[in-house]
Amino acid sequence: MGLLAAGIGAGIVAVGAGIGIGMIGKGATESIARQPEASGDIRGAMILTAALIEGVALIGAIVCILLALGV
Repeated sequence: MGLLAAGIGAGIVAVGAGIGIGMIGKGATESIARQPEASGDIRGAMILTAALIEGVALIGAIVCILLALGV
């Protein structure tokens, strides 16, 4: 049962990270289209936010691995 929970959890983590980064990309693209002169600032904020989402996804994947190992 723990392996099933770990597998489902890893899938949810991956889907959540993908949706989050997709929303960031969509918002950044729309913002750059509206204000091209602010593209550098928008790009920097986008990269920082995407890195934070990836960090949370990595922690979630590690928790799922630990669940699968029974630690």
